[in-house]
Amino acid sequence: MSPQRECDPLGDWQRTHHCSELRATDTEQKTCLMGWVQFRRDHGGLIFIDLRDRHGRTQIVFNPEINAEAHARAHVLRSEYVLAIRGVVRMRPEGMRNANLPTGDIEVEVQEWKLLNSAKTPPFPIEDRVEVTESTRLEYRYLDLRRPQCTRNLIIRHKASQSFRDFLNLEGFLELETPILTRSTPEGARDFLVPSRISPGSFFALPQSPQLFKQLFMVAGMDRYYQVVRCFRDEDLRADRQPEFTQIDLELSFVDQEQVMQLAERMIRHVFKQTLDHALPDPFPRLTHEQAIRDYGVDKPDIRFELLLHDVTDIVRNSNFRLFASSELVKALVLPQGAGLSRNDIDQLTEFVKIYGAQGLAWIKIKADEWQSPIAKFLSEEERAGLVQALSLKEGDIVFFQAGVPDMVNAALGNLRLELAQRFKLIDEAVFQPVWITDFPLLEHDPEAKRWVARHHPFTSPQEGHDRVMIEEPAKALAKAYDLCLNGYEIGGGSVRIHSAELQEQMFAALGIAPDEARRQFGFLLKALEFGAPPHAGIAFGLDRLIMIMTQSASIRDVIAFPKTQKASCLMTQAPSGVSNVQLRELGLKVREAVK
Repeated sequence: MSPQRECDPLGDWQRTHHCSELRATDTEQKTCLMGWVQFRRDHGGLIFIDLRDRHGRTQIVFNPEINAEAHARAHVLRSEYVLAIRGVVRMRPEGMRNANLPTGDIEVEVQEWKLLNSAKTPPFPIEDRVEVTESTRLEYRYLDLRRPQCTRNLIIRHKASQSFRDFLNLEGFLELETPILTRSTPEGARDFLVPSRISPGSFFALPQSPQLFKQLFMVAGMDRYYQVVRCFRDEDLRADRQPEFTQIDLELSFVDQEQVMQLAERMIRHVFKQTLDHALPDPFPRLTHEQAIRDYGVDKPDIRFELLLHDVTDIVRNSNFRLFASSELVKALVLPQGAGLSRNDIDQLTEFVKIYGAQGLAWIKIKADEWQSPIAKFLSEEERAGLVQALSLKEGDIVFFQAGVPDMVNAALGNLRLELAQRFKLIDEAVFQPVWITDFPLLEHDPEAKRWVARHHPFTSPQEGHDRVMIEEPAKALAKAYDLCLNGYEIGGGSVRIHSAELQEQMFAALGIAPDEARRQFGFLLKALEFGAPPHAGIAFGLDRLIMIMTQSASIRDVIAFPKTQKASCLMTQAPSGVSNVQLRELGLKVREAVK
């Protein structure tokens, strides 16, 4: 632990440059820099400090020949001490320049300085290459954010947020706010609830999205709305999910699906160009939901690499391999030149697909003189010839098969496709590849609830003529819905909304929501739709997930200033925490018994 030092007042000193600003053209200029000690090197007569702020680093030099007192005092300096220095910009000596730093040609010769604050020895080095557990980083998040990569992530987040706003402002949108304290509604993840002191026994809910309110803006005539909004969902977490997150939310009146998609596409291209100076494809490719599931197995495909799934059900329909012959769907995935995989590798992949409900993983190695596989003996010559033609098999390939119900087959092979691409480095990480997914099912069956539920949300409009289909054949009903995916992640999703009270009531009926319950839960929306609601549609983008992809971060926590852990807790503030019995009584809640 570093000793606490007596600090100097800042006084009338003012910073003239940040720590990544000075260049060779500034030689002989006087400057005042302020920041943190990154590194300290004592070379006998001279003391070198790398001074850091959020912009970068500048080397400063304490020379006893310039100011003996300033040099003598500099011996106390340690990592993360906070300094203000006044000095003169000099060129570094030949052979001492650092091409890896923007300020690497110069250094600042210190004439006087102030110690603004001392610091304890930090629990980990303030560097990008830091070997420390994530829990320690999150406990000391304010120190973690000093690391250059974390700082860069937040700067990119800021630039992206500003470019969203710049684009939408020029497109005639209004930035409007919606309530944080609202009412709980069904159809979605669990709500976070807030008890009301004024109305004991009643609760507010934190919004999962501003869905209903943005529709009310359209009814109100605010025909182009956007908001950079905090949303809350009480759901299980993963690397790309947090209990509170930021959404770029848009809603437009008097538009159709195509107009929304085109505007959103232009907006995302604008954000990437302004933030990363990266040009995205124009136009973005499109896949229907049916095509995405057929070829990639998932509805958020990563299309930066090949490896498509192939339906071989008809080829093996009469196979002697009983599983193939009896399954509703059989699909194959070819890994070119993958026959060198060891049995241990295959066993690992078999365990991997079990995550998605598979019982195992069938495979065949295509060798020069044989098909090596436990199932090869069950395949006839006709079936082998059919597989060779359908899959374009070549010597040295390996084929993986999955058979069973469609949802399991597609999920298992679709995620295996991603696992193989990562293991064999088939993905160009420098590429950003967006793709639209359209024509989603309107409804999906919930086997636990034994009813149909909305695939997106219950305010999504059915496609033309599918208002009848959703009642008569709900499995075949399609939605006017669209998702934008990027590098295997869904970054945005939206739909054309139902703007007729009558059609909205029909949707509630298709979802098994009784009229009285619909009025109780959504009466304010149904009432609003009766007062001349315009046709409207929208889309929302997950800002955190988008920034995670743009910065090529491993976790969404790396791009959120103060994130929660996988268990939805904050290690820095120790939230969630208990509250006093006095507070509970004021809220009309049961007082906890003392722990004995």
